[in-house]
Amino acid sequence: MTTVSTWHNWLVSHALPLWSHAGFHNTDGLYHERLTFDATPITVPHRRLMVQARQVATFCQAELDGLFPGGAQALATMERLIKLYYKADGQAGWVFALGPDLTPSDTKRDLYGHAFILFALSWAYKLSKNPQLLHIARQSLQEITDIFSAEHGGFKDSVPSTETRSQNPHMHLLEACLTLFETSQEELFLTQAEALIALATSHFIQADTSCLLEFFTSTWQPKETIGHNQVEPGHQAEWCWLLGEYCRLAPKGRYVEQAQSALTMLYRQLTRNVPDISLPNALNDSGTLLDGGTRIWPQTEMMRLLAQHAPAPWAERHAKLTAMSNLFFTHYAPASLNGGWFDRLDEHNTLATDHMPASTLYHIYGTGRTILAASA
Repeated sequence: MTTVSTWHNWLVSHALPLWSHAGFHNTDGLYHERLTFDATPITVPHRRLMVQARQVATFCQAELDGLFPGGAQALATMERLIKLYYKADGQAGWVFALGPDLTPSDTKRDLYGHAFILFALSWAYKLSKNPQLLHIARQSLQEITDIFSAEHGGFKDSVPSTETRSQNPHMHLLEACLTLFETSQEELFLTQAEALIALATSHFIQADTSCLLEFFTSTWQPKETIGHNQVEPGHQAEWCWLLGEYCRLAPKGRYVEQAQSALTMLYRQLTRNVPDISLPNALNDSGTLLDGGTRIWPQTEMMRLLAQHAPAPWAERHAKLTAMSNLFFTHYAPASLNGGWFDRLDEHNTLATDHMPASTLYHIYGTGRTILAASA
């Protein structure tokens, strides 16, 4: 089968049915956090908002793409999320997690989770056209400003807060705001997205190393001395994709030139430091390997970038995309798992986990739909 038909068949006939049926708790009306390799749900002490939001967004997308009828389930779950997570402790914002009894088990406010509920609200609104969902998205964005704004710009990772700042939740907030802007065409979402682009190009991406760093001090200085900071190739691929999305959605945007330049610089650095078809977990900003193990999501993010926005000739991108897809369906998502996956492998390509996390579907579906769209 070709790359495109393999992706289509696997998503439609295996992955989406698995995670909407075995991966869904009908009584609670929520998605399971994880499954065993034989698709048995695993009970966990916390049901994180982030996981629920990712699954809602994924199944709304699949319905809109005409690939799988999971939209009604996803919209019903969104109603549950608003009821169970939003201001569940009487305070502004969304609680981090629920326990098995569906009451809050962790009430901290987490920027990463808030970013993903915005992302889910966007896709749920696009599918349902329910204006209340867009209203809650606007309100939640304001609450993000009220709860997480940091003294030196950007946002705190969580509240209660630590001194360390991370690029990752900001990246997903950018993703959510770009999606909300595309869905609603409301300028407030583009304005927030552009503020995040400015923060990334001025602080996250280091001009002297062309690296996207992971961790920073509260004043947005690199957490470690140059040459000793963590760099994750998967996140570099994600940022390249999002910078490309910004340029697509706002071709006359305030930071288009900076975004295009950063995309090209990051992609060149990424392909220079990781010439193979498999992305390792982490390097440092001198190019030294820190963690030679692999996870499934960096591979999918690189494939999505190769399908769209990578600044390279199509023939080169297509060859690498085909090779990475073949690796995906042999090493990470073999037919024996019937729509499931091996999330982690060690540096010897040996399985390094004992379960399938539901949160991975968001990465995989985003890649799959991009590959299918690129071939249309």
